[in-house]
Amino acid sequence: MKRPLKLYWFYIRVLGGFAWRRFTPTVKGLENIPKAGPLILAANHLAVIDDAVIPLTFPRMVHYMAKEEYFTGKGIRGAFKKFFFTSAGTFPVNRSGGGKSADALLHAKEILERGEVFGIHPEGTRSPDGKLYRGHTGAARLALQTGVSILPVGLIGTNDAQPIGQVMPKKVHIEIRYGKPIEVEKVENPTHEQVRELTDQMMKKIAELTDQEYVNEYAQVVKKRMKEEREAQLAAAAASESSPEAAPKGN
Repeated sequence: MKRPLKLYWFYIRVLGGFAWRRFTPTVKGLENIPKAGPLILAANHLAVIDDAVIPLTFPRMVHYMAKEEYFTGKGIRGAFKKFFFTSAGTFPVNRSGGGKSADALLHAKEILERGEVFGIHPEGTRSPDGKLYRGHTGAARLALQTGVSILPVGLIGTNDAQPIGQVMPKKVHIEIRYGKPIEVEKVENPTHEQVRELTDQMMKKIAELTDQEYVNEYAQVVKKRMKEEREAQLAAAAASESSPEAAPKGN
């Protein structure tokens, strides 16, 4: 852990300095962050840069999950990506869900058992329209199984700094709000109802921090529907252009 820890703070102090000048973040609620002990950090998800923005203001090292493709690339580029993400405290997750993501949650549990901080976006993917979507239950289940508190975090403006499809973030002011920790009692075998209730409580706290409109639907489902609607519109437009009625009539 020594080398990743040193490199993590190197990234924060050197690379983070450039990011700080670009985003000039406002931070609220730093007093709510526990100085020591295991912690689950749960934030809304608006942009790719979210995982880089929180460490700029968070006084402890945060471990995140990242899609496993970042760790399995070939050649020099693949090796560099794996080294960078690993040294930044990130570990891989298979995002296809079900049992394939279980290893990542076991690793997260190990992080908490070491007394460290695990960060996660309960929505599971970036919001397609700036709204806050229904939370997946992984964070809540982990909290109940370990008895570790959840710190709700609200990110504001990161989607303006980096809209979907934008590679280089814009120079935009952002805000990070840390809420009060949600205390959790350990439950050996939490029920679905207990896990769902804690998840909804967590999302409510995040919504209170961000003032986002809450949608009780998974973002992945909404993204799929939006994609299907766009494809249907494009197909209808193409069909309209190629129809005989659309062709110009001669004199």
